[in-house]
Amino acid sequence: MTQQIAKVENVRIGIVGGTGYTGVELLRLLANHPNAEVVAITSRSEVGVRVEDMFPNLRGFYDTLTFSEPSVDVLASCDVVFFATPHGVAMSMAPELTAAGVKVIDLAADFRIRDLDVWSQWYGMEHSCPQIMEKVAYGLPEWYREQIKQASVIANPGCYPTSILLGLLPLLKAGLIETNGIVADGKSGVSGAGRGANVAMLGAEMSESFKAYGVNGHRHHPEMVDKLGELNGSPVQLTFVPHLVPMVRGMESSIYATLKQDVDQPALQSLFEETYANEYFVDVMPAGSLPETRMTKGSNMCRMAVYRPQGGNTVVVTSVIDNLVKGAAGQAVQNMNILFGLDESAGLKQVALMP
Repeated sequence: MTQQIAKVENVRIGIVGGTGYTGVELLRLLANHPNAEVVAITSRSEVGVRVEDMFPNLRGFYDTLTFSEPSVDVLASCDVVFFATPHGVAMSMAPELTAAGVKVIDLAADFRIRDLDVWSQWYGMEHSCPQIMEKVAYGLPEWYREQIKQASVIANPGCYPTSILLGLLPLLKAGLIETNGIVADGKSGVSGAGRGANVAMLGAEMSESFKAYGVNGHRHHPEMVDKLGELNGSPVQLTFVPHLVPMVRGMESSIYATLKQDVDQPALQSLFEETYANEYFVDVMPAGSLPETRMTKGSNMCRMAVYRPQGGNTVVVTSVIDNLVKGAAGQAVQNMNILFGLDESAGLKQVALMP
């Protein structure tokens, strides 16, 4: 029997871990959401501090909202709770919240990987609630929308996986590319490292410089391999190299794969356009153009282009998102909209900032 989506006029929202970049981004987006009411926001270090005092850009939007201790009793009165927290926090509270009928959207990685032994290897802790995994949907709406509608827990994707999976999956699902030798080259702004103090993120350390990191292994790699294999029906081999670029927000991923058959450029363009024709937040750029990170800054859009350089057997996809919006808080709100039967674009129609 198919579960009916709970349609509501007003969604009562709790946010756990509201002092980081994704937390304030959630608040920014929800401030203009027609069906959202943020009733609780938590932070162990900032209890009693008014939200607008910590984030002056929110003055006039959350006049009475203050940070409080995370409490299941308080959060259980919400319809949905967002976890904008370090890994391990959401899984410690999700069983009690879901038992109380509360939907959980985790912006960290607690529920992203199905194989919990693999998860433990990468995150250095034992998963505390494996019984929850059967209630989880991976929160990439363009490919998992039906599962999201029925879920109790949403595993919001990582930022790199969002940009890379959206760019790669049309080719993979069409059977046009080899499933080994795929390369994804990702570049992210420094906000992806979070709001905490970090010497490597100081302006004098990262400005006027560009570097790769995590070449021998990055936590988003097993997440991508897991979802690629799941949607492909068999394992996919992917090499992923992330880079840090000297900008605050934004992400560009260049994806390289080998074609299995002769597919011309117009056919590749048509494949992408048809795949995402009905997706509000994916924009396939016109043939011959290239997306830039500033085309998505502050918005929930993913913009992409597909190429077959020099008519060879390599297909190249370049995909850009704002790592804090489509790569985190915006996609989380998009998932909330789906969960509660709302307009999927509600609260998310911001136009990208240029310049």
